[in-house]
Amino acid sequence: MVSSHLTIAADGEAEIEVRRSRFRCTLRRVEDEAAARLLVEQLRKQHWDARHHCSAFRLGPPPQPVERSNDDGEPAGTAGAPMLEVLRGYDGGVTDVVAVVTRWFGGVLLGTGGLARAYAEAVRTALGEVGTLRRELVREYTLSVAYDVAGRLETGLRAGAVAVLDTSYDATVTFRLGASPEDEPRLVALVAELTAGASALVPGEESWVDRR
Repeated sequence: MVSSHLTIAADGEAEIEVRRSRFRCTLRRVEDEAAARLLVEQLRKQHWDARHHCSAFRLGPPPQPVERSNDDGEPAGTAGAPMLEVLRGYDGGVTDVVAVVTRWFGGVLLGTGGLARAYAEAVRTALGEVGTLRRELVREYTLSVAYDVAGRLETGLRAGAVAVLDTSYDATVTFRLGASPEDEPRLVALVAELTAGASALVPGEESWVDRR
């Protein structure tokens, strides 16, 4: 099972111009197909004066993410497919993302090759603007300690590259931690060392977390 994949570091957009046609790519992190399609409709209403709103999205971790693309009236294979290829290939592939390229026609026909290059370049430019981050599959753990131990413990956990997902304060300080399943022995040993064996990890569910 794949335990990590890339996605975009932030939502964003970028615009290029090719022979007076404007191509504006909007990128958005999405979790499902409904959210991806909703963005297309939002942009269609927002940029009602544009001729095309072509799209491509990839959802879920490799090796078989859900993939869709749409040419929205452009010649078949000149918009959505090139956009999808950029998402597949950028930095080894990004997922959990939708790309929508809104095109304002500039009066000059670009031909099928020109269109494919322009739509691909719009997505590539936008990806360069927003950057990428890695998502990792981790198992969550909770760990409760006394207040006088909490500061030193958190410093040690972060120094040991353990993901501290959340911290809550009550009668004790409770940390919610994330670590890959295969890293559990190292985490157990680190916690035992930092707490002198006084606290134990409580395992929970698996989830995906962002690593910047």
